[in-house]
Amino acid sequence: MTQEDLKNRLTPMQYEVTQNSATEPPFRNEFWDHHGEGLYVDIVSGKPLFSSLDKFDSGCGWPSFAKPLAADEVIEKGDFTHGMVRTEVRSQTADSHLGHVFDDGPQELGGLRYCINSAALRFVAKEDLEREGYGEYLALFAK
Repeated sequence: MTQEDLKNRLTPMQYEVTQNSATEPPFRNEFWDHHGEGLYVDIVSGKPLFSSLDKFDSGCGWPSFAKPLAADEVIEKGDFTHGMVRTEVRSQTADSHLGHVFDDGPQELGGLRYCINSAALRFVAKEDLEREGYGEYLALFAK
């Protein structure tokens, strides 16, 4: 997909976050306080990235996850911008900027906090997984 195609398909915020590594405002984004069951997929490629089962409230104003759904789809890179030392996370398939990972997550969940921009994600509700082609993930939500 060309940059022009992406500009036409994504909102300005989605484009700036995924393509230019921008950060959306905390507490003013779609999923920071979202509690539905389902998958969070890459807004560009549609690849599953995170599960609601691994989402937690970190109080930071962005959706936070303890771990990625598929570790090989979420890659880590050093980020030394803005005078900070951080670890950026990007999607493998689309190379979308997702956010950053920090080591201040709940210890009982592994200690990591994947702080992700809502603009990089699309939520697929549990009841829509089969219809949208993600049926293989339904087993995650079986109780």
